[in-house]
Amino acid sequence: MHAITFSRLTDVAPSDIAAHMSDPRVAEHMPLLTGTWNTQMATKFIKKKEEYWARDGLGHWAFLVDDQYVGWGGFQKEEGEWDFGLVLRPIAFGLGRRISKQAIDFAMADDRIPFVTFLLPPTRKNLGALSRLGAEHVGDVNYDGAKFMKFRLNT
Repeated sequence: MHAITFSRLTDVAPSDIAAHMSDPRVAEHMPLLTGTWNTQMATKFIKKKEEYWARDGLGHWAFLVDDQYVGWGGFQKEEGEWDFGLVLRPIAFGLGRRISKQAIDFAMADDRIPFVTFLLPPTRKNLGALSRLGAEHVGDVNYDGAKFMKFRLNT
């Protein structure tokens, strides 16, 4: 079994994140992702995510498998709620369950996080993993002009 570690996005080359976010297979379930990313966009993205760490003491991580970047995600405070996101490179799509479990275990051990929300686009049809976690659909929301299904998991 390969070791999964969580690192800061600043530990990953912006060019790796740009290539990841430019993959059309990634954009398929990300309605807010438009266009091809370049290194400058990735650098701005990393800076913005680091601002959440400074503001909230928690944010998004880079996910590494055997020290190789496979995606990013984590917790971001949105209107007083901790939202969990996960964006994997296509080569790592099968690792979503393991990475999510590790992150949710982190949330359950952290007193700052009484519950976690998940925003999924309507294109996501396989929602079994969320129900197995115990997450409940609490409605649909619009975020930056796109519709998302919102789920909540008490930690």
